[in-house]
Amino acid sequence: MKTLKLDLAEKSYPIYIGQGLLSKSELITKHITSKQVMIVTNTTVAPLYLNQVKGLLSDYTVSEVILSDGEEYKTLDTVNHIFTALLEQRFDRSCTLIALGGGVVGDMTGFAAASYQRGVNFIQIPTTLLSQVDSSVGGKTGVNHNLGKNMIGAFYQPKCVVIDVDTLDTLDDRQYSAGMAEVIKYGLLGNVDFLHYLQNNIDDLMARDKTMMIEVVHQSCEDKANIVTKDEFEAGKRALLNLGHTFGHAIENTLGYGVYLHGEAISVGMLMAAKLSQLEGYLTNENVDQVKHLLENSNLPISINGKISTSNFMKSMAVDKKVIDGNIRLILLKKLGDAFICDDYQEELLGKVVADFCTTKKLKRTLF
Repeated sequence: MKTLKLDLAEKSYPIYIGQGLLSKSELITKHITSKQVMIVTNTTVAPLYLNQVKGLLSDYTVSEVILSDGEEYKTLDTVNHIFTALLEQRFDRSCTLIALGGGVVGDMTGFAAASYQRGVNFIQIPTTLLSQVDSSVGGKTGVNHNLGKNMIGAFYQPKCVVIDVDTLDTLDDRQYSAGMAEVIKYGLLGNVDFLHYLQNNIDDLMARDKTMMIEVVHQSCEDKANIVTKDEFEAGKRALLNLGHTFGHAIENTLGYGVYLHGEAISVGMLMAAKLSQLEGYLTNENVDQVKHLLENSNLPISINGKISTSNFMKSMAVDKKVIDGNIRLILLKKLGDAFICDDYQEELLGKVVADFCTTKKLKRTLF
């Protein structure tokens, strides 16, 4: 087992990474301060891991909420089911919520924990690659709105994150590839050595070599923790973690939540950011091809499979958390492994990239 610490003074917490961690009750119980525990999971994960986690908590009063599975259910209405269960069962402010599932479950459980009685403890047990390397770490919680992705939420840190890579055994290929998009992001935005490692070992990583996966999850979490430690509330450097996300969120919003998995949309978004970086004179055509090939080798989409109007796409980009005073801030690449926050890009070049990608294209692989 590897352990990282996300250092946020009194809000600091450990991130445990390894195999067989869902059999180690002490990793969880030492972060629970009262008898009341509510496990929040979904219809896909519950049959796989709910009883196993409940078995670790025999000394506690444990209840569960099982939500529908999918990005389209990441709404205030769904979070209200969590609040209802907590209130009906008279959970007090010393209770602990446990998020057992992927990024959608983690985001909603964290938001519920941040809001219920103005804040209760919660623990992250991410079961997808995307949630293990990204969404479970850093304290971003929230839900979607029809007009914008993750526009309603709070920064709220868990008490710990328990990452058992054995849960990846039950993850389907599409979800696994979606998680690889966030892994690749860390290499592109600030860790070129990690990027080269991914390029050189992508076949073994796609085969889910466990030793490599522990290293990849550890490195991804370490890179994110280092950024969050310096900028918890995304006032500056943390925005770099949004590489490809303004484009990707617009894809999700305009096509409809759930049509593309989050990581699939971010894959296309990162390639759009790379292309704009090339048009702005930072990257070479060869650099863009390197990004494209790594995404393709991870079985990720590199174009938008569906009709989106350029104007609707731009409107969706304008409703984004990175917009400041009406200006869309983008994360671009000075070079591979070196991202920066850019608000002085050329509007016509952005429009060209959006128009090019919004033209319906046939994917080189079947997305669904």
